[in-house]
Amino acid sequence: MNPFRLRSDLTRQHVGDFALPLGLVPRELPAPGQGYTLDYVAEEEDQDAYRFHVVVSHEKLSPLIADLFALLGDHVDAVLEIGARDAYRSTDVYYSREPLPKSRFEEVWREVEPILLEDGIVGAGAVSVDPDVEIFIDEWKGIFVIVPVEMRARVTAILGRHGLPERPECWPEFDDARLDRLVEVRPVLAVDDEFDPDIDELLYQLREAWDLELDVDPERNVDESGRELGYTLWHVLSVLERADDPRVGAYMSIWLTAANVDQVEHLVEQEAGRHPQWRFIDFYAIDRVAFDERPDALAGLPPRRNRTAIHLVEFDLPGEQEKRRDGRSSRT
Repeated sequence: MNPFRLRSDLTRQHVGDFALPLGLVPRELPAPGQGYTLDYVAEEEDQDAYRFHVVVSHEKLSPLIADLFALLGDHVDAVLEIGARDAYRSTDVYYSREPLPKSRFEEVWREVEPILLEDGIVGAGAVSVDPDVEIFIDEWKGIFVIVPVEMRARVTAILGRHGLPERPECWPEFDDARLDRLVEVRPVLAVDDEFDPDIDELLYQLREAWDLELDVDPERNVDESGRELGYTLWHVLSVLERADDPRVGAYMSIWLTAANVDQVEHLVEQEAGRHPQWRFIDFYAIDRVAFDERPDALAGLPPRRNRTAIHLVEFDLPGEQEKRRDGRSSRT
């Protein structure tokens, strides 16, 4: 596989003297005020905290983030947010299963930072318990810093060294319904052929490196508002390796009906066991799919289903020309 590459055909956009990440193109977007806003967060059970929202032009991001990461403790939980392909959820949120050494988190961060700071559908950061600190860089590359009350002065000192003043407002309040008129989101990774890694490959590698787990209840099937969905159509892409030669890999694509993630994983692992020439390695992607987005091969599938079932199994084998990207709508 080729290394990750940013597209060379993109021109960085500005609003005033504020440089945006490559993944955002302004339409009716006003220029923000560079600096930070500050809110006091009163907690009933946890200790009270201050929440900083920092907005800086793109060229100032990396050195500021490095200084802010110094506030984290020795062990952290990585956090990743990415636009979902799931039909019933707009954003996928991942957390580390167990705390990892901050040195490991930062090592991976440095490798992928050029992408994380340019892509307009990805946000990432880390949380530590000792001290209780959260640092998160959102999709627009605003930085959220949440610290205990006694750490306020340390944060303001860092921001002061970077020439950032406190403001009553950096970005104006935006109605979510206006976002499409304000800015256009575009892909930033160069994907010229099937050997170039895409945003899904980045997610997969970060899941492995930071031991990330999707933040959903595996025993329920709900939409973004918490409404129970019952049985829905799912598409799963799994990573396999040849049982007699682990250097040879493949993808197994499965379309199925299930009522939650636990059922999905059980069905897929059962199906993998029916192909002894392959060894199941991991789930590459698990997404719910709207019935109208089903492939042509499932045209006869009834719209209402009340039991688990596998409908279609396909293998993307080494040497085949068909890309593993299955033609479904990409992450947005």
